Parts: sequence; structure tokens; C-alpha cells
Amino acid sequence: MNLVHSFDTLLLAMSIAAVVVFIALQFVEAGYGMMFSRKWGISVDNRLGWVLMESPVFFAMLALWWMSERTFMAAPLAMFVIFQLHYFQRSFIFPLLIRGHNRMPVSIMLMGVVFNLLNAVMQGGWLFYLSPADRYPDSWLLSPQFIIGTIVFFAGMFINLQSDYIIRHLRKPGDTAHYIPRGGMFRYVSSANYLGEFMEWVGFAILTWSLAGAVFALWTFANLAPRARKINRRYSAEFGEEFDKLNLKSIIPFIY
Repeated sequence: MNLVHSFDTLLLAMSIAAVVVFIALQFVEAGYGMMFSRKWGISVDNRLGWVLMESPVFFAMLALWWMSERTFMAAPLAMFVIFQLHYFQRSFIFPLLIRGHNRMPVSIMLMGVVFNLLNAVMQGGWLFYLSPADRYPDSWLLSPQFIIGTIVFFAGMFINLQSDYIIRHLRKPGDTAHYIPRGGMFRYVSSANYLGEFMEWVGFAILTWSLAGAVFALWTFANLAPRARKINRRYSAEFGEEFDKLNLKSIIPFIY
């Protein structure tokens, strides 16, 4: 019972932290990617930074799954595979596709590692250890929650991958100019890649129908939405009327 209480406390603390982060990021720019800043301290190659930041959650989730007594239960296994698909791509494929020679501050990388490990505890702890033994029977795979959530997750993954592709191909080799991303969900939001990632974790929250999943979706929005808003403003400042006439929202079409 104490373990369950501790887990609930962790979820509450992470929820409160997400709100604090959302507010803080209205005033602070996380200095990576197009907002890279040396004021965040020493940095590493962007590719290496992404691998070191994202891979811990992949391996932590793998360990939590393998050591549990629910390793080969159909529904938790399906959820595990879905979760790991994202992080395999983000940890080991996405970094190889990055163009240019950008840097990532070590401080931001380490903050990402801490969050990712805590998230592995939240998701893996719930799915493989703390959820009631009968919470996810094989029939869960045919439930409306699992079906709808899985559709939302993979729709989000498609949007995320498509948007990353569009961004990577904005410039030809040797070109250093800036361009407005177009096509795909960039027709509706200026940060379609963030929209896709947010959709993935909303889908995961639905397919697991769990508070742990909901907290992760909340964190995703708290982390990405302020950044998406600042990217939208940066495009407006740089491209002026050319961008403004597109009337794009930042991350959620027609809303935010």
C-alpha cells in the first residue's frame, strides 16, 4: 500500500511540476535546436545529445518490462511495444537524420535524462507493477480505449515523422537561409512536429486509460506548447506578412 501511495504522490508531484514548467517556459527559452544559446553552458554535438537524452528511457522501460511478472501478457506487451517504438525512433534513428552541426547544452540534456527516467518509472511502474492484476486482460486490446488511443498514437507518429522530414528538407546542401515549413499539418500549425508528438502521448494516455499516461501527456504539452508559441512568434518577426497571412496556430489547430 505504501508503494501505491508513493506512486500517487509521484504523479501528483509531476503534475504540479508540469504546470510550473509551463509557466516558466513562457519567460525562459530552452536553448536547444533553433533556440540554441551558449548561456546554457557547455554543449555536445546535437546528435550525441539526443541519443544520450532519449535512450535512457528506452533501456529503463525495457528493464522494467523484462523484470516484471507481466512480461508476456498481451495487453501490457502491446503497450510496451507502442511506447518503445517512439523511443527507438527518437533515440537511435532521429539523431542519425539530423542535418547540420548544431549543439545541445549538457544542462538541457541532463534535465531531459532525469525527466525521461522518471517517466519510465511512471509508465512502466503502472503497466507492469502497480496496476491491478486484472486491469489489462487480453480483451483490453479490443476495448474502445485501446483502439481509439492506438489510432491517435499512430496518427501522431505519422504527423511527427512527416513534419520532421519537411523540416529536414527545407534547405538544400550549403543553403543557410530560413524558410517557413509548408505541407502536412504545417498548413494548420507552425510546429506540426510538436503537434504530432503531443498526439502520440494523448493517444498513449487513452489506450492505457491511466493517470500515469495522462500526466505524461500533460508534461508533453507543458514542455512543447510554450516553445511552439515562441517559434510561431519568431516566424512572425522574421517573415512578417508572408507568415502572418497564413494565420497558423502554434501547436493545436484552430485553438492554440
